[in-house]
Amino acid sequence: MPPAAGIRYDGADAAALRDRLALPRVELLEHVSSTMDVAHDLAAAGAPAGTLVLADRQTAGRGRAGRRWASASGAGIWLTLVERPSDLAALDVLSLRLGLHAARALDPWAGEPLRLKWPNDLYLAAGKLGGILVETRWRGARPDWVAVGIGINVRPPDDLPAAALRPGADRGAVLGALVPALRAAAAARGPLGAAELAAWNARDLALGRPCRAPASGVVAGIDARGALIVHTAAGDVACRSGSLVFQEDA
Repeated sequence: MPPAAGIRYDGADAAALRDRLALPRVELLEHVSSTMDVAHDLAAAGAPAGTLVLADRQTAGRGRAGRRWASASGAGIWLTLVERPSDLAALDVLSLRLGLHAARALDPWAGEPLRLKWPNDLYLAAGKLGGILVETRWRGARPDWVAVGIGINVRPPDDLPAAALRPGADRGAVLGALVPALRAAAAARGPLGAAELAAWNARDLALGRPCRAPASGVVAGIDARGALIVHTAAGDVACRSGSLVFQEDA
């Protein structure tokens, strides 16, 4: 959906957001089915790295495993960034690195340190705060672009139990911390380093908890390539895909 004239995001228009966030392009939408779809279209047409698609409301937001969800106007931050990374080792761990950077950026508005659930969810004690989705488009064996989607609850959704940022959180101020953090994560190279692994362990929602997927056992953390390590009866298993389901989950 093309942007309509006069759209503002908590008082700021697209040009003001572009300048404030030091981005080459901002597409500001009042409502859209999914910011991911718009971002892919822009990237295919040559949009530069750092292009931001931001919507006040989504009618068919996209999550992992094709899950769809809707969001009310003003209820959260729904965005997709176009980036053009070239480092395949970094691409393997991009979702986790984005989570680490986003958690640090969002802590001041959360009232407590955010927790991370492999591979892409952000949690508070009250429940899930948001999620990250990375979709890559390839040109041969090299990535042409990635669309980095993130959704953050600014107020709790009406239809399901979940967490939100502290009351009164200003979306413009949150964006001012979050967008540079996401861009820094996308610019990082190589696998996860020792400091990143330690930071993940400090925020790991799953560490030491029994799980039944993607393997049955006890979660033992992640490795430098982003795999979930599960202690099983047959030994340690490195899981590189799938969703983490705890033993107590229905």
